[in-house]
Amino acid sequence: MLSLKKLGKRFGGVVAVDNVDLEVARGEVHALIGPNGAGKTTLISLISGTMPSNQGEILFLSENLTRARPHARVAAGLARSYQITSIFRRFSVLDNLALAVQARSGSSFSFWKPVAAESALFDEARTIANEVGLADKVSSIAAHLSHGEQRALEVGLALATRPKLVLLDEPMAGMGPEESQRMIALIKRIRAQVTVLLVEHDMDAVFRLADRISVMVNGRLIATGMPAEIRANPEVRKAYLGDELAA
Repeated sequence: MLSLKKLGKRFGGVVAVDNVDLEVARGEVHALIGPNGAGKTTLISLISGTMPSNQGEILFLSENLTRARPHARVAAGLARSYQITSIFRRFSVLDNLALAVQARSGSSFSFWKPVAAESALFDEARTIANEVGLADKVSSIAAHLSHGEQRALEVGLALATRPKLVLLDEPMAGMGPEESQRMIALIKRIRAQVTVLLVEHDMDAVFRLADRISVMVNGRLIATGMPAEIRANPEVRKAYLGDELAA
């Protein structure tokens, strides 16, 4: 579904992403792991188009999106969540999701449109709220949600674009154990609908969710494989996982 070919990004003399080749297959949860500063979020930014690459190609469903603007990538079926929660904090959960649906559909809220058209928009927003576990929070102001609920809402905003591939950048960051378990359950649910490229530091979650794992260190991918292969890889153990986790 997604193919990165020799993708690179430099910031002056610093190489943040170094000749990355990566394949993400349709229907899989593909985890991208590595130490802080490895270049994972930069790579996600290159894929989503929020940051331009210096070299290489991004192919999505065989379409070359290397120079495409972010909105064109969303229209093609790429959606992204962020490390820092990005929601409309003063709006209700329902209004957040309705705005995302409206942006995707190209419709606009209007007194002159038939009520049925806006009802359909809010019906879809309620469906998404249910999918991400926020059915009982649709009237709640987003700023009043717990951290975990806000992260779930952000995943809902991504799903509202009806993506084929969703890029989740550390969705469990800052969560306690219970919230992390709910996010793991949410990702398990959405994988039935979309392919997932997951950046995450919670290794328990990664090894429970991922079909394949790629390991990034100092801007380079050092390994890609099944969870058992990555756990046993001596280079990965040395660079990131450590002997204790690998054991």
